[in-house]
Amino acid sequence: MIIDCDPGHDDALALLLAAGDSRLRLLGVTTVAGNQTLDKTTRNAQRILALAGATDVPVAAGCDRPLLGELTVAADIHGTSGLDGPDLDVPVAPVADVHAIELMRRLLAESAEPVTLVALGPLTNVALLLRTHPQVHSRVRRIVFMGGSTERGNTTPYGEFNIVTDPEAADIVVRSGLPLTMIGLNVTHQVRATPEIIGEFHGLDSRTGRVCAELMTFFAGAYLRNFGLADPPVHDPVAVACVLDPALVQTVTAPLAIELTGTYTRGATVVDLHHRTGRADNAQIAVGIEAEAFWRTLMKAVSRYT
Repeated sequence: MIIDCDPGHDDALALLLAAGDSRLRLLGVTTVAGNQTLDKTTRNAQRILALAGATDVPVAAGCDRPLLGELTVAADIHGTSGLDGPDLDVPVAPVADVHAIELMRRLLAESAEPVTLVALGPLTNVALLLRTHPQVHSRVRRIVFMGGSTERGNTTPYGEFNIVTDPEAADIVVRSGLPLTMIGLNVTHQVRATPEIIGEFHGLDSRTGRVCAELMTFFAGAYLRNFGLADPPVHDPVAVACVLDPALVQTVTAPLAIELTGTYTRGATVVDLHHRTGRADNAQIAVGIEAEAFWRTLMKAVSRYT
């Protein structure tokens, strides 16, 4: 697995899950601007991997803006650092001296078997990888991305943050012809960090458990202020869990397109669940999740850390 991300509180949990579950081999982590600026998302990825004791996993910084337009970060949700809440002042490994796209290319080329790309932020890096290095397509097992929704959005009425931030990149990925799995808000809102869940993180009696609890406590406050939701959804770990155990997430096959020009709907993921458009199926769309099993999987991974 290669994870492309923009940490981000829920990205942090996803990285801990990927690094802490022995069923996965995390080849590398690449970062993109999204939840915060690129320097901050890169630093946050380094800090979470250091917390996980996974400093041997290479980290490379990628694109600092979307393909078109200006970057708008989510400081209202993730704070000025992108990971506000806990103290994460830990020694970190240096960032790789290559661009994220080059690191992904190298890791794909060198892997003995096809690799799953898990994208947890805007799809800028992934889109440029596919456009600039078409020879790697055969090395990609599939792309699992957290983004979009079959229902309402969270940034615009029908647009989810990762897709709205760079719709053109999402369009490139969706039209790539590669196997795709979309993990949208319609599913991630089914797994909420309730006070009981946050208490379980505390109950692990480890620094990592406390950090997770503090991350989710800050996240809960942000979701309450911005959306009126007392228990925040944890979006990004669902994408990693889907790779770990496909039985956790129920999917259907459907045509998927990205709206690029709509006055009110730019960045919307147009999922034709009833096959009314005549377009060909091009994605697996998440529609359900075994929430209790998901939390057990995440807790088991986090419990391995000190």
